[in-house]
Amino acid sequence: MQHIRQVVDSEFNSVNDFIVEQLHSRVALVENIGHYIIDAGGKRLRPLLSLLSAGALGKIDHDHIRLAAVIEFIHTATLLHDDVVDLSALRRGRPTANAEFGNAPSVLVGDFLYSRAFQVLVSIGNMPLMALLSDTTNTVAEGEVLQLARAGNPDTDEETYFNVIRSKTAVLFAAACSGAALLSEQSSQQQALYDYGLNLGIAFQLIDDILDYEGDPAETGKNVGDDLAEGKPTLPLIFILQNGSATQKQQVQRAISEKSADELDSIVAAVKQSGALDYCRDAAQKYSQAAIHALQSLPPSAHKDALSKLCELALQRKS
Repeated sequence: MQHIRQVVDSEFNSVNDFIVEQLHSRVALVENIGHYIIDAGGKRLRPLLSLLSAGALGKIDHDHIRLAAVIEFIHTATLLHDDVVDLSALRRGRPTANAEFGNAPSVLVGDFLYSRAFQVLVSIGNMPLMALLSDTTNTVAEGEVLQLARAGNPDTDEETYFNVIRSKTAVLFAAACSGAALLSEQSSQQQALYDYGLNLGIAFQLIDDILDYEGDPAETGKNVGDDLAEGKPTLPLIFILQNGSATQKQQVQRAISEKSADELDSIVAAVKQSGALDYCRDAAQKYSQAAIHALQSLPPSAHKDALSKLCELALQRKS
């Protein structure tokens, strides 16, 4: 990842500087919580995608820097809200903002980050970009509600699962990439970059769901079985419900319905023994290859190579 970031090193630093600048508020608690979650680090993958996409199309200018910050603000706002909804206590290896400051401040600062993102978009002054990010933010919210509505429901099928991850995760990846094409006024590449981001985002979420059962908490920064405890019917569990033994199916149905990780050890064993993780990896590989294929129309460049390499890293990641 460090090698990939070096391709846009100075621009990436400019994004970080701009993010810090835009966290300024007259209300100290807003800045405190904003800095708390931003300073936690993370991959900054979504703003990185915006910069690499812009570089693959030519010049990276100040509007691309601002777009990258907007994408990170929207993503960070969703994290603040998600952790409250999921009652999460750990993210990126330390207490979540809601655990540290409380639920109400976390929700309200999430609102602040959403509004700040759109203030920056207004300053860019590109209506097609505004439309793209407005629609994307709306879709992300719908995806979150759909996931909430399906929590505790063991009858969730694969189609619904993919609808959830496409909406709550992948569309923001897609907007990060295609938004760069809009600003570069290269409409001919906008769909290609949208498809790239969408497929990469799906692959990324599939690996995330795998890590919930085999990840090292020291690396992932969250507890194994968190999704199970929240009653989320992710693809590994859906696979067991469709292909597992009668005992395995009963365990998973009970865990999802009761939103309980009491049988975590047995379910982790079932996930590994049933072939569920291999099934998910195969699906992630398929979407990763689709993302790489979407880049074919882009001219050769170090930025294009970096975008392609990200697809490989998404499959190999441990956090």
